[in-house]
Parts: sequence; C-alpha cells; structure tokens
Amino acid sequence: MAGVAQLSPGAQRPALREPRQVRGLLIVAAVAFLALFLWLPLLAVFAKAFEAGVSAYWAAIRDPYALAALQLTLLTAALVVPVNLVFGVAAAWAIARFRFPGRGWLITLIDVPFSVSPVIAGMMMVLLFGAQGVFGPWLASHELKIVFALPGIVLATLFVTLPLVARELIPLLAAQGQDEEEAALTLGASSWQMFFRITLPKIRWGLAYGTILTNARAMGEFGAVSVVSGHIRGQTNTLPLHVEILYNEYHFQAAFAVASLLSLAALATLAAKSWVEARAHRRGERLG
Repeated sequence: MAGVAQLSPGAQRPALREPRQVRGLLIVAAVAFLALFLWLPLLAVFAKAFEAGVSAYWAAIRDPYALAALQLTLLTAALVVPVNLVFGVAAAWAIARFRFPGRGWLITLIDVPFSVSPVIAGMMMVLLFGAQGVFGPWLASHELKIVFALPGIVLATLFVTLPLVARELIPLLAAQGQDEEEAALTLGASSWQMFFRITLPKIRWGLAYGTILTNARAMGEFGAVSVVSGHIRGQTNTLPLHVEILYNEYHFQAAFAVASLLSLAALATLAAKSWVEARAHRRGERLG
C-alpha cells in the first residue's frame, strides 16, 4: 500500500532495536537477580544439607519421621492430582464450549484460590469440619475425622491447587475453536469418540503442563496444610511441615537435608515443565 513502509521478512522492527549496552544491561540484571534470589539460596540448601557429611545427610533422610512425611506428601499428591485433572478438564470444556447460566460465576469460583490466602483456606476447613465446626458434631457422631487427619490435608491441598489445570486449559480450548469437533460429530462420531480422538490430542501438552504445576504445588503446600494437619509427627506432617519442625528445634542440618528433597522435586518439576514447553513448541502447539 502506498504511504505505508514495508518491512522485509528479515528486517527488524524499529521498536525492537535497542542499543547493545541496554540489552547487555538488562540481561546482566536478570541473571544477577536470578542468581541472588534463586540459585544462591538453592546452593545454600544443598551446602547446609551436606555440611556434616554424607552419612549425616542420609541419616536425616532415612529418619522414620522424615520417611513418614515423604510418604504422606507423595500420597497427598497422588490423590489430589487426578481429582484436579478430571475437574480441570470438565470445567475448561464446559466454559470454553458452552454458554449457560452461571458461567461467569463458575469462572470466578475457579479463581477464588488465587485470591484467598492458603492459611485462610485452612481456617475455613477447620470452621467447617473441626470439632466445633459446622459439620463437626455430625462427623463426630459418625466417627469420621477430617481435620488433623489425611482427609483434611487432601481437602486443603485440593482447594489451593484447584485452578491450575482448569486455568491452563480454558484459554487453550477457546483459542483452538471447535470446527474439527463439529466436523467429527457431523461424520457420525459419538461425543466420547470426538473427545478422545479430536479434543484430547489437541490439549495434551497443556494438560501435561497443568498437571505438572498441580503436582508441584501439592507437594510444596505449607500454609493450608499447616492449619489442618495438627502437626502430629509420623502421621500428619508433610515434608514442608517436617522441615519447619526440625528447623524450630535447631536441627539445622537435618532440616536442610529434608528441604533438599523438596528442592530436587522442584528441579525435576522445572525440567519436566521445560520439556513439555519444548515439545509443544516443536509441534507448533500453544500452551494455555
């Protein structure tokens, strides 16, 4: 068009042309920030964990209370992740594909855990299911225990991780549209066939991404679980709570040794997240 400057495919947009000094300064600032607030604390955790030697490190890891905390943490994640996966897919599918009364409220409710402090979430569980809570007398009469037991830990973790899968899939499904799904239905495919053969393959990387984030948050949750757990050693202490107890009792080397397990889990989560992003990018698929 006349009067409009045309850019060749290889040309760089004027807005992206920054002096080399500015770019270098920004890169140095970003790397310095990451080193100061991420890598140095991470290195400090492992340095303190091995401060007394490998034998002391393994002794702290193999302590019965530490193993019980690890088992409870893994069990909680194993229970929470599948539930959030099913809920996230169902909620994202309903919101992205249908218009119904209360749709806006559903989106708002999904976002509630983002705006509520995990400690407040734990207190809500106590007010609902505690001995003096709304359902406390009924639970006691039926010999059911929620707070200070595994069910309370699972419910609190479910609450704080609720939006992660759904919020990853809602924009992804909305951006993809539903032309292929409508074509499959027109050709005689059932709803389940359409979902498993058309929809699910298109969202698999976004689903994997949301699942990884959910698992990481479930294993590292502290605030909500701290309120509902009761801090019973060997029974209701997850790894983050066990680290806190060791640190408060001045067992610093043991605390950092157990914390290194969470650090390793975080690094594994980061590696899995990067792998999913790379695979999705290579296949030309977008994440939510």
